[in-house]
Amino acid sequence: MNFPSYVLRRLLLMIPTFFGITVLCFGVFQIAPGGPVETYLAKVRFAGGAAGGGKGGGESSHSAGSASSKSVTDEVVEELKKRYNFDKPIYMRYWLWLKDLAQLEFGYSHTQGQPVLEVIKSKLPVSIIFGVTSFFLTYLVCIPLGIFKALKDGSRFDVTSSGVLFVMYSVPEFMLAILLIHFLAGGQYLELFPIQGLHSLDSDSWPFWQRIVDVIWHMFLPMVCYMISGFTTLTLLMKNSIIEQVKQDYVRSALARGVSQRKAILKHALRNAILPIATGFGGIILAFFGGSMLIETIFNLDGIGKLLYQSTIERDYPVVMAEIAIVAVLGQVALLLSDLLYRVIDPRIDFSSRD
Repeated sequence: MNFPSYVLRRLLLMIPTFFGITVLCFGVFQIAPGGPVETYLAKVRFAGGAAGGGKGGGESSHSAGSASSKSVTDEVVEELKKRYNFDKPIYMRYWLWLKDLAQLEFGYSHTQGQPVLEVIKSKLPVSIIFGVTSFFLTYLVCIPLGIFKALKDGSRFDVTSSGVLFVMYSVPEFMLAILLIHFLAGGQYLELFPIQGLHSLDSDSWPFWQRIVDVIWHMFLPMVCYMISGFTTLTLLMKNSIIEQVKQDYVRSALARGVSQRKAILKHALRNAILPIATGFGGIILAFFGGSMLIETIFNLDGIGKLLYQSTIERDYPVVMAEIAIVAVLGQVALLLSDLLYRVIDPRIDFSSRD
């Protein structure tokens, strides 16, 4: 199979994959208890009960609560069901959602009071800043670090840095976030960094350079948590990939000709060693729509991850399904981009045996 045919096949395979992801998620959310209709009814009944309690309690409270429940049941429930298509079978709801999605119509957020697309657009800047920055910083640090560890394989630096990396890998990102806030931002020990947000409250009146420093100051702790999960994996993958290439005949031949180990690695082994790392290059697409649910929630960052968390808790199905659909498409495009980068790095790669 030649390369264009492979790309076409991958594009066609995206269609059933997309349907599989969205059908499963749509079905789970639709049958889960506590949908938007129930959420709205609970709010109305709570408001009615509170209003009745304020009038004097007892019989007045009971009457107000009963009237509110009856009013909601008789006049509002059916309209709410029609608005969210809950008066139709689940397969019809999914079909209507697909039709709207094909027209880039993502629906209306009942918690945000705005079209879903506008809600997502408003949250994108924060996630883009963290996603793209952490992506590039991770690769810019981990690739040179992996190369240096390969050059110093078995040395004290290699052993010590590997121990540090494994400790970092063993700490969950949400736990690290809590520890960093507790020791470095909470004020109980040190107060070196802000606890939450992306900028200071009065930063709008500051000079441009000072606002940039302020944003970096606020980003530091969340960025550490963003990067820690992939830092160890990428560094050790780079190191082990180079060591594997050093064992190959072409590198041994270069060493036998008197080429130094550093030159043999950087000039001969590095290009082939970078191939396993290229699998993650396609993640730059997801980095633009990235967002860690836990990190953004803990640090109160108004991004895509926090939006997904809040929308799931509040059963805001249009927002949740829109994010799932976008990530499903971007994830598959990222995998295809990784394959394209494979071909760019090494044109000899044959896709005829690949799925």
